[in-house]
Amino acid sequence: MTVDRPRPAARAERAGGSGGPPGVLLLLSAAKAAPGFMPDDEGRALYEAARTVAVPGPLLEVGTWMGKSALYLAAAARETGRQVVTVDHHRGSEEHQPGWEYHDPSLVDPRVGRLDTLPHFRRTVADAGAEDVVIAVVTRSEVLAPLWSTPLALLFLDGSHTEESARRDQDAWVAKLAVGGTLAIHDVFPDPADGGQAPFGVYTRVVASGDFEELPGTGSLRLLRRLR
Repeated sequence: MTVDRPRPAARAERAGGSGGPPGVLLLLSAAKAAPGFMPDDEGRALYEAARTVAVPGPLLEVGTWMGKSALYLAAAARETGRQVVTVDHHRGSEEHQPGWEYHDPSLVDPRVGRLDTLPHFRRTVADAGAEDVVIAVVTRSEVLAPLWSTPLALLFLDGSHTEESARRDQDAWVAKLAVGGTLAIHDVFPDPADGGQAPFGVYTRVVASGDFEELPGTGSLRLLRRLR
């Protein structure tokens, strides 16, 4: 499955650097305004990480929700000639289900009685004019992973935050990151009082492997470069 059209980094820099050409600026503005849980400073850091990654390959995120982070990645993809693949079953994580903290009844499809964020995601991407660079795959990440063979330039892990799901995403996708590629992990909270520990567990296991070097992060976003 090949979805990448990389452009040399020098050309990407001449296209506008971190400020970006007008289309990129519009995508960054749309990302900031889109519904979701990523603060703009973390989204901008994700954009910069995707914009500056030095190896060829697509950008892939696990966990889409309504497309907010996909637009930050789309801005980088637009600037550098790549594409974004975003994987989600669009039925919501555990914390979005009835009786849980982040449940939103307006997102429930009355025909099936289950959460469905796919229409909202499609609207977010269409309104931002990013349908040409964002590819949605509607399934669980571990279902897609065995079918995937293209080395990734950037992998963004932001799926379900239970220990089991986070570990499953790590096992399914981290090995598919190209050497020199960037691994981004969201909602990494060393202090349990600040948030759930599953993404922090992924982060600590990856660091302990010795296969990655840490890059400067922002807020709860951790960035690592694959060394081997």
